[in-house]
Amino acid sequence: MLVAAVATGPSVSELDSAATAVHRSGELLGVISFAASGALVAARKRLDLFGMAVLAAATALGGGIVRDLLIGRTPPAAFTDLTYLTASLVTAFVLFFIAPSPRLTKGPLEIADAIGLGLFCVTGTVIADSAGLGAPTAALLGMTTAIGGGVLRDVLSGEVPLVLRPDQDLYAIPALFGAATTATLLHFDLYRTWTGLLAAAGAIGFRLLARHYRWHAPTARHARD
Repeated sequence: MLVAAVATGPSVSELDSAATAVHRSGELLGVISFAASGALVAARKRLDLFGMAVLAAATALGGGIVRDLLIGRTPPAAFTDLTYLTASLVTAFVLFFIAPSPRLTKGPLEIADAIGLGLFCVTGTVIADSAGLGAPTAALLGMTTAIGGGVLRDVLSGEVPLVLRPDQDLYAIPALFGAATTATLLHFDLYRTWTGLLAAAGAIGFRLLARHYRWHAPTARHARD
């Protein structure tokens, strides 16, 4: 009976395939969330369809492209797997035809941005770790993956990036929290699908709490005078 149970249980390759599918789904959901974030910023700026598509794609793919270039993963996945580009463009087109009022985009924008931030800090760290990098470097690249698209979005839309503005709520720190948690789980071989989802949820919750309670990073004394 024990032999039969072992024989009918999932194989290692099947478990690996399932983990890969979950990871890819997380990346795709992160792409859609960040694409929505970029498209909603474009809507607030009253950009045309092309502008919405550019901001959506830049926000969704920018952080991953920077990460891939830094770890020597060339060409970046965004250029070899058009699924991500297609998902970001479809998201932009859907939001263009829904035509949300600029006054109604603030709440959805913050939620979409937080979801993308949480998912990308985890998937970015996992990809960096799979490239053979140590936990600290993997965490930093995970944070870069999470905030890179938002920085590019803000620059293209004519805004000072959120991560550089002292009057803005914590942004990079929640991403670093999720990335560091993921790197720690990977280092101690505790990373599983559910622990990765918990790390992403922690980063998402951290960002939303920071936004709700107006948490800011400390500034230098002379900057407050």
